Amino acid sequence: MMGFYFYSCYLISNDSWFLLLRSVGWKVSEPMTAQLVRDVFQQARRRGLIGKGAIIHTAQGSQYASVEYRRLLYIGGFRQSMSRKGNCYDKAQAESFFSRFKAELVEGGIFESVEDAKSEVFSYIEGYSNRVRLHSGLKYQSPLQFEKHLEIIKQRSESFVS
Repeated sequence: MMGFYFYSCYLISNDSWFLLLRSVGWKVSEPMTAQLVRDVFQQARRRGLIGKGAIIHTAQGSQYASVEYRRLLYIGGFRQSMSRKGNCYDKAQAESFFSRFKAELVEGGIFESVEDAKSEVFSYIEGYSNRVRLHSGLKYQSPLQFEKHLEIIKQRSESFVS
């Protein structure tokens, strides 16, 4: 299937303990619109995976610069950060994810329909990438395993302080 877009949020935790390396919001859609990115952001908020004060880093696309999206961030107490023009390293985390996504899921093929894409993307992100896939930057743990490990460390350090 040609002409669909996949949007995924990558957010930096505002507690400065760790970089959140899992997809916390995503959606498959044929048109790339400001509504699409607002929907993904709201999904991540509903899941409780981003907190007030978090920095939301995106590309410079018009959907991210839209008044509605910027208002959503501002009202929720989030800080917006955009890639600098011509700096491909600003989104290295997302680019790394998409290179793996393309290699491991798409593999040069196409989806038969938007519904097929939604199903496959859900299985890949929620069933594999966030839960099973090992990341060298996370000491060869999955994002969820790493987050659980860090939460234990954080709780232990807070008990020493108390």
